[in-house]
Amino acid sequence: MTIALLAHSTEKELMVQFCIAYSNILKQHRLLANESTGESIATATGLDVWRLFGEKQNGARQAACCVGFDEIDLVLFFRDHLKFHETEAAEADLIWQCDTHIIPIATNIGTAEVLIHGLDRGDLEWRDNVRNLQQWCV
Repeated sequence: MTIALLAHSTEKELMVQFCIAYSNILKQHRLLANESTGESIATATGLDVWRLFGEKQNGARQAACCVGFDEIDLVLFFRDHLKFHETEAAEADLIWQCDTHIIPIATNIGTAEVLIHGLDRGDLEWRDNVRNLQQWCV
């Protein structure tokens, strides 16, 4: 599965700590992250993380496009809900794309933990079935 790991700058350390805690699960999957968050995760965990654009360059918009093309199976996006962000329109688009394409998304650590445990149990294997079905329909 492909997992997008996004975080506002104020939430980056929380994302890094999350990835350290769940590195044994995450290492089994393809990881994408916005630029600086990806660098921090890779440095702290040794995980291979493919980098999206940075927060200011609209990494959320790039992730939304990847969701739209069925290239992402799960999104973990730790948001700072107390601060206005210039990229809020892109972030709303990412959430809309996830809703439209039935991609699980967590915007806080509580939901992220539920999803990561579900991923480990195999609860998200239905994504493989959806992808295989879409290949037959094209």
